Amino acid sequence: MFRRFEWMLAGRYLRARRQEGFISIIAWFSLLGIGLGVATLIIVMAVMNGFRAELMGRILGINGHVIVQSQVGPVMDYEGLALKFETLPEVVSAMPMVEAQVMVTARGQAGGGLVRGLSKADLARLPLVADNIVAGTIDDFEGDDVVMIGNRMAERMGVNVGDTVTILSPNGTATVVGTTPRMKAYRVVGLFSLGMAEYDGTFVFMPIDHARAFFRTGAGVSAIEVMLRNPDLSNDVALKLKGLAPGLRTVTWQVLNATFFGALAVERNVMFLILTLIIVVAAFNIISSLIMLVKDKGRGIAILRTMGATRGAIMRVFLICGASIGVIGTLGGFALGVLFCDNIEAIRQFLQSLTGARLFPDEIYFLSRIPAKMEVGEVATVVAMGFALSFLATLYPSWRAARLDPVEALRHE
Repeated sequence: MFRRFEWMLAGRYLRARRQEGFISIIAWFSLLGIGLGVATLIIVMAVMNGFRAELMGRILGINGHVIVQSQVGPVMDYEGLALKFETLPEVVSAMPMVEAQVMVTARGQAGGGLVRGLSKADLARLPLVADNIVAGTIDDFEGDDVVMIGNRMAERMGVNVGDTVTILSPNGTATVVGTTPRMKAYRVVGLFSLGMAEYDGTFVFMPIDHARAFFRTGAGVSAIEVMLRNPDLSNDVALKLKGLAPGLRTVTWQVLNATFFGALAVERNVMFLILTLIIVVAAFNIISSLIMLVKDKGRGIAILRTMGATRGAIMRVFLICGASIGVIGTLGGFALGVLFCDNIEAIRQFLQSLTGARLFPDEIYFLSRIPAKMEVGEVATVVAMGFALSFLATLYPSWRAARLDPVEALRHE
């Protein structure tokens, strides 16, 4: 399609002489603009995908995909219901639990916490917790006075394995002088680090039998958490669970986290549109540089036309000029974006040590490290968009060059 003569001429035009240096500078800025736009879009989308995947993995790793609760009061006959739920092929596990908001105090420090009562066997079936115990052991998670807490809560209160924390429940005992909150001292037998500041700073695990006694749920539990093989099937499985447990209600993880994940999706789409404008602006720079190149090469174009060059050949020469800028810039941006994503945490650590500032505080962003997850289809879309915009940007200047009248161009020479 493109002849050797056209490639040679396009190369000469791109290698501007000294008097054409300004045009060359504009072309270089266009190339850098395309490259930075593509790289930025790849990096930002990968980080946002990483955020969503990491947060979803942690939220679904410690919370049930379907929660089965009673309309009023605790869930009774929870052991039989759990065994019945686990007969479904989509269900991995069904874990009865007791959950309550409390205040945790130790060494003069106090803070809110969320107690979850689970059996030792069920806690071991949560890989996110069992595989991230940083101190102590899950084998000690038994007895009526033991708890496991997050490492951030332990740091805040200055406690470690073997120390004691006091748990206060606001649902206390009614007396003649008012309601007295229940409180009890517990020995810390383990610390866990889930990599999510909100969980590591608030979660407290307690053996389920003592949690039932402490929070006075009687023979029942607060809910049954059901883990699925495929979380996307939670709505269908919730209907089956409701059929197995009439009178109980089911809540899926999509309903519980709808606002959070909806906000992430909106932010992701808006960022994609905004950052696409960087590539569009760079494409306009290609248009302006090519129009200036056509105007500057008017005499040469006219001579080529009088020597027999066709309009199609002239158009292809300038198509090669503009497309070369776009293709090189897009491929450079692709390489830069992939390289940056693969080393994003090392880059953060380097910049943090260089500036002395915390660039990614986990108290704000929930995670302790910057995640980046590149999706092949998404990266391919960004690269294809860079190629397409670069090609479209060359059409009008190339058409103008092909329509140039040799007589008019040479009249004043």
